[in-house]
Amino acid sequence: MTEAEAKAKAKARQAADSPAMDKLARVGLVCRGVLYGLIGVLAVQIAFGDGGRQADKNGAISTVASLPFGAVLLWIMVVGFAALTVWQASEAIFGAHRLKDRVEPIARVAVYVFVCSTLLTMLLTHKTTSDDQRTQDLTGKLLELPGGQVVVGAIGLGIIALGVYWLRYGIRKEFRKELRPMPSRAGSVMDRLGLAGYLARGLIAGLAGVFVVQAAITFDPDKAGGIDATLRAFADTPAGPWLLVVVALGLLLFAGYCFGEARWRRT
Repeated sequence: MTEAEAKAKAKARQAADSPAMDKLARVGLVCRGVLYGLIGVLAVQIAFGDGGRQADKNGAISTVASLPFGAVLLWIMVVGFAALTVWQASEAIFGAHRLKDRVEPIARVAVYVFVCSTLLTMLLTHKTTSDDQRTQDLTGKLLELPGGQVVVGAIGLGIIALGVYWLRYGIRKEFRKELRPMPSRAGSVMDRLGLAGYLARGLIAGLAGVFVVQAAITFDPDKAGGIDATLRAFADTPAGPWLLVVVALGLLLFAGYCFGEARWRRT
């Protein structure tokens, strides 16, 4: 590495670790909590037969857009998620020393970029495509490739593995390592919120992965679905809408965890 490259890298790291970026990243964590909270509310509405909007990020963003000063709120969310993108990108580049430690921040960068693009699409065109439709369109394109069924099946298994990882992450309370020391009462609350939230996320990811695997086996992209289709599937189980209510409450509790994370997260 040349001296100029070293200086550029040092300046980039300094900018990513600046107090201003830290504050913006915490704003982004609050915005993340708002999205999960709204998805949870929309899922509860679906459980009780009043699901007018998609229970996914698109539906949550549409809900924000419909509020007074919705455009202002969406721009704040764009800034917040952009800051999260920069923060996680810096973690992947500067913070992780092993390849496996870079996987999670890189995955988060991809998610945050996707959220930013959805927010900007809503701001500029006043409409977005549902997660279900995006998932089905992408699955259809992948299935058309040589060996597409194998690729889609592998992706589905990867999503199932992610669900298992989140279940384990929550049960073992591994999220604690990302939080700063806090008062015992706050720590107890964060433990409960994190456990419930990651269990809900794990269940959703696991079932979504099963749908993708089914799409691969049947060569039918319509079998795949996003968060909304997965949540609605919980209501179709023998437990009925109450299982969906439990999962939705888990998402609401995860929103609370995100708000606490904005206060206690190590950045």
